[in-house]
Amino acid sequence: MEWTEVSIYTTTEGIEPVSAVLLDCGITGIQVEDDNELKQYLKTSSQFWDYVDEELMNKPPEETRLIIYVSDNPYGEEMLIQVREAVNRLKSVDTGLDLGRLAIETKSNLNDEEWLNKWKDFYKPFTVGSRLLVKPVWEEAENPDGRAVFNINPGHVFGTGLHQTTQLCMVQLEKYITDTSVVADLGCGSGILSVIALLLGAKSAFAVDIDANAVKAAYENASLNGIGKDRYYVTSGNVIDNTALQDEMGYEKYDVVVANIIADVICAISPLVPRLLKRDGIFISSGIIRERVEDVYRAFEENGMEVTETLYRDEWVSITGKRKV
Repeated sequence: MEWTEVSIYTTTEGIEPVSAVLLDCGITGIQVEDDNELKQYLKTSSQFWDYVDEELMNKPPEETRLIIYVSDNPYGEEMLIQVREAVNRLKSVDTGLDLGRLAIETKSNLNDEEWLNKWKDFYKPFTVGSRLLVKPVWEEAENPDGRAVFNINPGHVFGTGLHQTTQLCMVQLEKYITDTSVVADLGCGSGILSVIALLLGAKSAFAVDIDANAVKAAYENASLNGIGKDRYYVTSGNVIDNTALQDEMGYEKYDVVVANIIADVICAISPLVPRLLKRDGIFISSGIIRERVEDVYRAFEENGMEVTETLYRDEWVSITGKRKV
C-alpha cells in the first residue's frame, strides 16, 4: 500500500487545537515535531542528562508541524478533504491563541517500507498504567513487571496508542476488566482498545466501526497479539440507527462498553449504551475535549447513567459511568 504524508504547520500553542480537529476527523496517529517543546524539555530535565549538544540547543527553531498519514486511495483522499476542511474551519475560529499559518503540505507515494521506517525513528515501547506495555513489533522490550504486552505495527494499521484519549481508556480498562468480562468497543478503529481488553483477560469482545476498513485492520491487530476469532468479533455499521446491528450485538450483555470517539458521537450513542450494559456494567468514554464535558454529563443523565469517574490528560477527558439501578 502507498501513503500520503500530510504536514500541518502551526505553533506550540496550536498543537492541542490542531490535534483536536484531527481527532474529530477520526485520525489518532499524530506525530508532533516541535523544537520549542524539545528545548524546554531538555532544559527542565537537565539533571538527567550528562551532555546536551550545544548545536542542538542553539540552532534556530524550525516551524512546528503535526504529521499524519493517509492511504493513497479514494478513502485516504476523502480523509484528506475532511482534514483540509477542518483546518480551514479552525482558521476562522477566534481561539485567542497563535495558531501559526495552518498551512498543509503533502508528500505522496510513500510505500509501506518508507512509512515503517518513519515510525521507527520515534516510536519506542512505553508503559501505560500499571499493567500494560505497548510495543512496536520491530522493538524488543524488557518486561520485568510481567505486564500485558500489546504489539502494534503502525506500518499496517492506523492508531498507535500514543494519543492521550487512547491511554485514558487503557487506564480505565485496567481497572474494570476481569476474566469474565464481555466487552463492546464502539467506534473501534483499528481495534486497539478491544484487543487490549482481551490481553488484560476479558472473556470476549465485540467491536464495531462505521468504516468497513476497520474490520480488516482490527483483525490484523488481533492477530499480531495472538487473539483469535473465537474471542473476538469485528463488524461494520452505524450502531446508532442500525437496529439489526444492535440486535446482533445483543442487549444487557456487556460488562464493559468502551467508546473513544468524540463528544457528539458519545452523546448520540448514550441512549443505546444502557441497553447494551448488564445491570452493573461500566461505560468508558473518551475523545472528549474539556469544553464538551458538561454535554456528555447531560447525555449520561438523560439516558439513565451516572458518572462515576472523570479523568483528564492535557485537554482531553475520559468519562466513566454506569447504569442507574
